[in-house]
Amino acid sequence: MKPQGKELKKGKGEKMGKEVVNRTRIAAVRFTTAEYAVLERRFKATTCRQMSEYLRNCLLNKPVTVRRRDASLDEFMLEYIRLRKELTALGNNFNQSVKKLHTLQQIPEFRQWIVSTAAQRERLLSQVEQIREMTWKITRKWLQS
Repeated sequence: MKPQGKELKKGKGEKMGKEVVNRTRIAAVRFTTAEYAVLERRFKATTCRQMSEYLRNCLLNKPVTVRRRDASLDEFMLEYIRLRKELTALGNNFNQSVKKLHTLQQIPEFRQWIVSTAAQRERLLSQVEQIREMTWKITRKWLQS
């Protein structure tokens, strides 16, 4: 026997083992512009993907997960992202310079300089990669808050 109010779709609508509920009942509610603006602001602060999901959760007394973000981190993160992009660009430019230097390897005066520059290149690229990884970890943690 099927549960009342739930019709399960098979095939196209089924998502990775999750049942898809076909909602057939509509409850229309009218709001003033101000009321809707408050409702929309509250909805945007949640993890709900659609307004209907948010409204359904509120009306049926289901839990609603509210996102909290530390606003003081916003400016820091923007600067940190800019720094990461700049470091990546510097690493790329340095990498291109070292590759061009290798074309001068036949000249004895440049050999020692090329070897030391190659070592610097490896160190720089390693540090840029560490910064990129750290940025990714911080960004993921920040976005979850």
